[in-house]
Amino acid sequence: MKRDYIKFRCSIYEKKVLRKRAQRAGISLSEYCRSSALDNNIIERLTSEQLAHYAMLVKYKNNFTRIGNMFKKRNSKLAEEVLQLAEEIRKHLYNFKK
Repeated sequence: MKRDYIKFRCSIYEKKVLRKRAQRAGISLSEYCRSSALDNNIIERLTSEQLAHYAMLVKYKNNFTRIGNMFKKRNSKLAEEVLQLAEEIRKHLYNFKK
């Protein structure tokens, strides 16, 4: 049970930044400060716009992979370029999850 208080001073700007980061992570300001102080990994939640972009990238990656597979038999150089593009998108999607 949490009963003790710890107070610290910060500027108005720092408080706004902390509050905004806590809001993006979906937790309270005190929980955000506690987690930061204890070196816990704080993961921000994705906005609906970011989720829409993520879904679009997944769709593009799948489409480029299919196109690359279609061209494998006819034009191997084009297929290689398309598959390379799909791989780059996959790497960006992997970084997106972090």
